[in-house]
Amino acid sequence: MTVVRALARPLLSAIFIVQGANSVRNPEPLVSKAQPVTDRLVPMLKKAAPAQVADRLPETTVNLIRLNGAAQVLGGLALATGKGRRFGATLLAASLVPTTLAGHSFWQEDEKAAKAQQRVQFLKNLGLMGGLLLAAVDTEGKPGVAWRASHGAKAAKRETKRGAKAAKRETRQLARDAKARARLAKAELHLG
Repeated sequence: MTVVRALARPLLSAIFIVQGANSVRNPEPLVSKAQPVTDRLVPMLKKAAPAQVADRLPETTVNLIRLNGAAQVLGGLALATGKGRRFGATLLAASLVPTTLAGHSFWQEDEKAAKAQQRVQFLKNLGLMGGLLLAAVDTEGKPGVAWRASHGAKAAKRETKRGAKAAKRETRQLARDAKARARLAKAELHLG
């Protein structure tokens, strides 16, 4: 299974690294398709983001395309190398949303053949997103942080209960021993 994972990550990442680098170097051919999406997305992001972030968001479509391309290169490299692979997969899945909406809006096509082609590309991107989401939650057989935290808390609770039971047993035994010594001392007093 580890061989499959080792091969799958670079294969899944390759298209993002190549296309992301191309978007960073040459964003202009993508502007006409991306413009309607960025015109809607930027105001929504500016409203939702904290003021410190909203002020720094690029507003031009060219810069947003470059930013998305840089995110794809970064996410692709993180996933391919395995260094921050879950973050990389999450970043790539997020970058696919505007890419897919801008590049493959099949519902806006009038021509039947173009509509069919764009639908295939849209569904391909959805499939890639599914693979990325699986990669984002894959812990490679190691428990995730949430699992470890909940199970660590349960284990601590179990150990606390065990410790409390052991302390009760020991206390009862000490009390019995103390009573037995007291009886012996009393008996020695009566005899002596």
